[in-house]
Amino acid sequence: MQQITDIFKIQDLKKRIFFVLGALAVYRLGASIPIPGINTAALQAIFEAQKGSLLGFLDIFSGGALSRFSIFSMGVMPYINASIIMSLVQGAHVFPILDRLQKEGESGRKKITQFTRVFTLFLAAFQSLGLTIALTKMQAGGGPQIVTNPTFGFYFVTVLTLVTGTMFVMWLGEQITERGIGNGISLIIFAGIVGEIPSAALGLIKLIQIDEISLLSGLLILALVALIIGFVIWVETAQRKIPVQYAQRMVGRKMMGGASTFLPLKVDQSGVIAVIFAVSLLSVPYTIGSFNPGAPWAQKLMSLMNHSSILYQLVYVALIVFFCYFYNSVSINPKDLAENMKKWGGFIPGIRPGEPTANHIEWVLNRITLGGALFVSLIAVLPDYLRAKFNVPFYFGGTSLLIVVGVALDTIAQTEAHLVMRNYEGFYKNSRIKGRWFNVGN
Repeated sequence: MQQITDIFKIQDLKKRIFFVLGALAVYRLGASIPIPGINTAALQAIFEAQKGSLLGFLDIFSGGALSRFSIFSMGVMPYINASIIMSLVQGAHVFPILDRLQKEGESGRKKITQFTRVFTLFLAAFQSLGLTIALTKMQAGGGPQIVTNPTFGFYFVTVLTLVTGTMFVMWLGEQITERGIGNGISLIIFAGIVGEIPSAALGLIKLIQIDEISLLSGLLILALVALIIGFVIWVETAQRKIPVQYAQRMVGRKMMGGASTFLPLKVDQSGVIAVIFAVSLLSVPYTIGSFNPGAPWAQKLMSLMNHSSILYQLVYVALIVFFCYFYNSVSINPKDLAENMKKWGGFIPGIRPGEPTANHIEWVLNRITLGGALFVSLIAVLPDYLRAKFNVPFYFGGTSLLIVVGVALDTIAQTEAHLVMRNYEGFYKNSRIKGRWFNVGN
């Protein structure tokens, strides 16, 4: 394919792609290095029994690092949680100092990023301590303990290793964003999920070989996956185009304007951001319960937040819808769009410039956001329902699928932008891939 060849003709783009591949290889290597003092066989047995629970879901989200209890077991979860809290605090205008920093431009954003990093450090320490305590109290079906010798030295080394691993992964993600292609944090999550696809495919083949499921059922599962991927791509690239007309005006001795264009609003503006934020928040109750997993309240909390429970699914859907609207409120300001349109002589046919235009844009945005949020929620929870309904004997998550497809589309779109900027053809001659550039935590 000519476009693939063109990528390697551009030295800067080639360096960025190789940097991303190298950084992701480092992450996958660290995700396979276990922390010493752990009975890995007993740990694998517990995760095998917890595939349908929140614990198993978080393991898939971490790319299997959690079930190995590797040095990167915490992954980027503490950083995402810190970013969510900082974004909510800024949106609610709780601290005036954050409002002032937001108005300072690039220097203010850098200071807010520093606050987020420090907050990540505290959250990583809290979550890693809870995870370590939970592991010391777990047993594989009444069998051997996961931690053979839970001394103070084990607690100290384990927590320190997990916190250091989280901060390194956060730094690695920032380096990918700055020196590579795409958003680093999202690509790290993407790499973790994609890294488990070969083992899942081999598991499906093995189930067919031992007649656990029929060949026809296996083909139907693959067809369903392909169909869902098609729907996700369709919605992720869908736009609502608001027509905009620019009036003619004199600039010097020339008549300017008179053109017709449109304002593109994505149906799913937030995309994977809403899904990642929702999953990250849902891990908080598990972290709290892990400090005392034997207590009745902790067991009740974990049973209520079981990945297949109705309460979990309802909370999950509500969080996705909330973060879809929250992301739009942060990234799109209808008043600014209306003012800029008015400044350049643009107007929406049938709508007066100024505040009526802003109200119309907000009205359209709210309705398409609801449709996009409900679709994303459906894809996130539907595979779990089908798995329970038809007893599919392996875990297939719509959340993972949404993240993989969304991040892939955004990365391809940025690669195409580099090609077009340097006068090369994009991946499609007559159209552009409509991706999304987003920053987790910014």
